[in-house]
Amino acid sequence: MRAVVAEGFARLYDRVAEAGPSDDPLTDLVTAGSAYRAFALAEPHLYLVMFGSTALGEYRLTEEELEVGLAAFGQLVAVVERVMAAGAIRRDDPAAVAGQFWAALHGYVMIELSGLSHVVEDPEAQILQPLLANLLAALAP
Repeated sequence: MRAVVAEGFARLYDRVAEAGPSDDPLTDLVTAGSAYRAFALAEPHLYLVMFGSTALGEYRLTEEELEVGLAAFGQLVAVVERVMAAGAIRRDDPAAVAGQFWAALHGYVMIELSGLSHVVEDPEAQILQPLLANLLAALAP
């Protein structure tokens, strides 16, 4: 199980890294979110295991193993730092802001994976995109 979770986070890291940085950090943040969601949709069972959403008995990640997941989170923190440096959002603790972005994104992805996102015609356009846009607007300088 530990190897599966580590592999999952490595794949997530690679998927987000594929997007690569551009000259527009804000676009990079949105692209990272899209890559995160695409990974979850492409590998839903792995994603659910990675985040403990599947019953795994007594299995729990150790602190050492959590470092693999934190490396993937570090990608998001780095993009948030670039967005702050560009002045697109106000300066704050980059890890806290990345955590807010991730919580919104992860929450939506979990709802989507459960099949409950179809309360509207186009959930990505009507729920996810406005959710993240509203968060970014609230973080405006």
